[in-house]
Amino acid sequence: MKKNLDQRNFTGLASLLLGALFLTFLSCSKDESTAEELSSTEVISATELKFSDETEMISEEITAIAEDVYAADEISTTSKMDYHSDYLPDCAVVTIELTETTKNVTLNFGEDCEMPNGNTVSGTIYVSYSRDMQAASNTISLSLEDFVFNGVAVEGSASIVRVRSNENGNPQGTANATFTSTWPDGNTTSYTGTRTREWIEGFGTGFWGDNVFLITGKRTYVSRAGNEFIKEVITPLRREMSCRFIVSGVLEISRFGNTASLDFGDGSCDAKGTLTYADGTEEEIFLRRFRN
Repeated sequence: MKKNLDQRNFTGLASLLLGALFLTFLSCSKDESTAEELSSTEVISATELKFSDETEMISEEITAIAEDVYAADEISTTSKMDYHSDYLPDCAVVTIELTETTKNVTLNFGEDCEMPNGNTVSGTIYVSYSRDMQAASNTISLSLEDFVFNGVAVEGSASIVRVRSNENGNPQGTANATFTSTWPDGNTTSYTGTRTREWIEGFGTGFWGDNVFLITGKRTYVSRAGNEFIKEVITPLRREMSCRFIVSGVLEISRFGNTASLDFGDGSCDAKGTLTYADGTEEEIFLRRFRN
């Protein structure tokens, strides 16, 4: 009889322990699922900001390759000079197919092709545009196949409206793009939106390192956890191709009505930025851009 009682007590205790463990598991799962929930002053974590910046960099670098191909064609055609850009490395195999009205360019980077700025790419970019280089504007279509950027698999496409001369007399490209990036650990991020890139220095020199651009636009970033952020340029972002970081400008980041601003600095080529929260508090952050 005592033995049966002990067994019942043990069974009851085990049930209580299992119940407690189950409730603890539910509690932990809930905490994990809401790990990115925000306080009244938070919009985005410093860690997620780094992934966001790298996702944005991937989109920018891919569209920059397409625009460079088009610009080289435009300059050599309209200036009647033998112009060559040094932005595409020797490991990129370029194939051109002409139709009556369009030019289709295939850029095959093979495996681990290193760009002049140190980024490593693999796979293929397809670029297509009208053969009319005298037009004031042209539309560049871009798509990817088995494309990898610094170890991150990228899918997506873009349509870029290229203007030979904007109101400031500078070349300009407005890209409407959607890219999804899958990181080596299986996490994914995505970028959707429009960015305008004005070429303010270095146009026509053929040397990639002296090119300077001002970037504006508004886009949506979806984080690894599936959270959605709206990112809008408030002060044009200055991108000097000799530096892998944005050197100045202000980006506004919003989520659930909360807004923070990221100031990229005073023009110095460094990873530093200042994140200002809705309540005015500031935090110095370090953007990764793959090689910090």
